[in-house]
Amino acid sequence: QVQLVESGGGLVQAGGSLRLSCAASGLTFSSYAMGWFRQAPGKDREFVGTISGGGALKSYADSVKGRCTLSRDNAKNTVYLQMNSLKPEDTAVYYCAADRGLGRSAREYDYWGQGTQVTVSS
Repeated sequence: QVQLVESGGGLVQAGGSLRLSCAASGLTFSSYAMGWFRQAPGKDREFVGTISGGGALKSYADSVKGRCTLSRDNAKNTVYLQMNSLKPEDTAVYYCAADRGLGRSAREYDYWGQGTQVTVSS
């Protein structure tokens, strides 16, 4: 049974930083690209970034490029999303997901976590 568990969300002031973590179990972690998506109230789920199984390839949404950094530790089955210079518009529930490919569409992802809330105050 595949499980993805996000952590690290919280309330932060604009300009601050957070590091989200996603711990995976039940899958061969290094064989999966790991993506991050976010969903604000009343909005569609939005791609944030994705990192390949080995960590060499990364892709980011334009809205977060330069402010977010993806990394992973395959020995710990964990992927990280470091978010800096946070803005109120970054407020959303953040989800991690696992996919065999390096997709940017939520439909491509096979497994999902339950999400972690990020709230950025102005």
